[in-house]
Amino acid sequence: MKTKSFIAILVVLGFLTSCAQMNPHPMDMTSAIQNAKTSADHKALAKHYEDVARDMDAKVEEHKKLLNEYETHPYYGKRAQDLKAHCEVLIRSYKRAAEENMSMAKIHRQMAEEAK
Repeated sequence: MKTKSFIAILVVLGFLTSCAQMNPHPMDMTSAIQNAKTSADHKALAKHYEDVARDMDAKVEEHKKLLNEYETHPYYGKRAQDLKAHCEVLIRSYKRAAEENMSMAKIHRQMAEEAK
């Protein structure tokens, strides 16, 4: 029972962590999106989304290394399963975030071309 509760807590924390804003956006995104009219505006938005995607990819790699650590070292004991599950959830979340940000970047690149 305690293990299931612990796993549930880790999963919830994983989702919260993946949604947490670690670094504030360098620009007011709502305003930037609402006011984007020129090619340069859309290129700036595309660059922002690409930068965020790269950050998410770095987090994926970081958690893959942690996952490997938990899988290859038995000294984590019974908690290794919880730690591995946590890393797996974060890896999936960060991968999805990277894909979504690259999708947004692609759309803004297309809009930049159309605005020329």
